[in-house]
Amino acid sequence: MLDRSELAVDVLPAARRLLGCTLEADTDDGTVAVRLVEVEAYRGADDPASHSYRGRTPRNAVMFGPAGFLYVYFVYGMHFCANVTCLTDGVAGAVLMRAGELLTDPGPARVRRPTARRDADLARGPARLASLLGLTREDNGLDLTDPSSRVRLLADDPVAADLVRTGPRVGVAAAAELPWRYWVDGSEAVSPYRPGKVRTRRGGAA
Repeated sequence: MLDRSELAVDVLPAARRLLGCTLEADTDDGTVAVRLVEVEAYRGADDPASHSYRGRTPRNAVMFGPAGFLYVYFVYGMHFCANVTCLTDGVAGAVLMRAGELLTDPGPARVRRPTARRDADLARGPARLASLLGLTREDNGLDLTDPSSRVRLLADDPVAADLVRTGPRVGVAAAAELPWRYWVDGSEAVSPYRPGKVRTRRGGAA
């Protein structure tokens, strides 16, 4: 398991550490696991793209810690997205898990994502990743560092520095220029970059 202390740091080193780690979930179709190849950091009060920018609410309470918990939210009235909390207890921060490479038998994964044309597309993008792992609002607040949890985060060796790329965050209007998205160079599972559009409602991905 990934140790909680490795996530109780600022969102940028936490995002970097999550690259290459394994996220696995027990689903009705069997255990499904992915290697994280794209993540995106969101801080708190100083990040206008973050759900926690305006303070603590019942929706974003998990973001305020402790580190190592799952923050799941519903977006656009149709998709769930999943984040890993970080920073110290009481300080808001999370890392959006944007894409993963399938590590387990593609059979159960194909049952969950039957429209995917390639294995690389099964968890390519945050909504697809959450769908593949069967993550819903009911999983909000799960401890990802607990071996008995339905959803678990497993430690792997950090991705080599020469394979890590950074760039602007995807699909947010506020603070979109910040290079807080991290991905593994050469992975076909990394989602395409799409700049955000101006919205009247503040709050981005996490």
